Amino acid sequence: MSGVEPAPRVTDPSIKGDGSEPERVGDARITGEEEDLDRSLRPRKLADFVNQEQVTGQLGIFIEAARRREEALDHVLLAGPPGLGKTSLAHIVAGELEAPIVGTAGPALERKADIAAFLTSLEPGSVFFIDEIHRLNRAIEETLYPAMEERRLPVVLGQGAGARTVTLELPPFTLIGATTRTGLLTTPLRDRFGVCHRLEHYAPGDLAQVVRRSAGIMGVTIEPDGEVAISERARGTPRVANRLLKRVRDFAEVRGEGVITGAAAADALEMLEVDSAGLDRHDRMLLSTMVSKFSGGPVGLSTIAAAIDEEGDTIEDVFEPYLLQQGLIKRTPRGRVVTERGFEHLGLPVPEGTAASLF
Repeated sequence: MSGVEPAPRVTDPSIKGDGSEPERVGDARITGEEEDLDRSLRPRKLADFVNQEQVTGQLGIFIEAARRREEALDHVLLAGPPGLGKTSLAHIVAGELEAPIVGTAGPALERKADIAAFLTSLEPGSVFFIDEIHRLNRAIEETLYPAMEERRLPVVLGQGAGARTVTLELPPFTLIGATTRTGLLTTPLRDRFGVCHRLEHYAPGDLAQVVRRSAGIMGVTIEPDGEVAISERARGTPRVANRLLKRVRDFAEVRGEGVITGAAAADALEMLEVDSAGLDRHDRMLLSTMVSKFSGGPVGLSTIAAAIDEEGDTIEDVFEPYLLQQGLIKRTPRGRVVTERGFEHLGLPVPEGTAASLF
C-alpha cells in the first residue's frame, strides 16, 4: 500500500449487497423515492425491533455497559438470511451509542488502500459497518486483524528496497459485520468479533406487527385481517412484508377504497401470484416442472436449470432455500426431489412408486 486515500463519509448508507434475491414479486431492488420510503420503514431503536428479543436484549446490555465505561462497543457480527434487518440493526446500534456510522460492502473493498481510507477517516467511537463481510478478499481481511485487535494500521510507504512500514494509530471504533453466509467467514476473522448473533425468520404474528407499524408510517389504514393476509405470505422476512404491503396498498387505492381489508389483501396477493405459502410464480414453476417433466425427481440441478431456462446458481441461491425450509423439496445424493408436501401444495396426489413416496 503506497498511500492512504480519503474515504467518503456515509452517515446513512443504503447498502443492499447482503445477498438479497434478484428482482422478484415482493422482494425487488428499488431506487429513488421508494428506496427512501424503505429507509423510513426501518426501526430506529432496539425497542422497535420486532421478534429478535434475545439479540436485542443482549445488545441493549452491551451497549449500556459500553456507554457507562465510555468505551467503544466490542465488534459485532450479525448473521442470517437476507431481509431480516441486519443493516437496520447496525444503524440502531450506532443510534443507541450516539455514534456516527460509516458503511460499505465487502465486494467494494478491492485494495488495502480502500479499507485504510475508511479506517483512517473514523471518528472516535464510530461504527464501521461492512455488509457481505464474507466476501472480503484475504489481503483486506488481514489488514483488519490489527485494526480490530490493537487499533493499529500498518501502512507500507514506497516500493522495492526503499519501502518502509509505518503504523498508524486508529481511534476506538466498533466494526459491525453482516453476512448471509457464516460458513464462508474464515475462523481468524470470526474469532475477532466479541459479539456474534444470528437473526432468525419471523413468525407471522411478529410480521403482522411489522406490517402494522409500516402501514402507520405510510399513512395507510389496514385492518387486522389485512395484516394477517400479508404476514402469512411474507416468507418470514420483514423486507418481503414491506414490499407486499406497498403493492397491496396500490391495489387498495386503485381497486378499493384505500383501506387494506382482508379481502383486498387477498385479491391483491392473488393478482401478484403470491399464494398462501408465500410462493410466487417462479417457485411454483420450478415445483410443477419437477413434477410434470421428471415425476417429482430425483433430478439434477443442471437438468432443472435447463428445463426452466434459468441459471443453476440462481436456482440454488434464490429458489431452493425457501422451498427447502417449507419442506416442499429435498436434496438427496441422487438429486432434487419433490416431497409429499410439495405434491399436496400443487393440489396433486403423490403417485405410487415415485421418489417422493419412497423417501
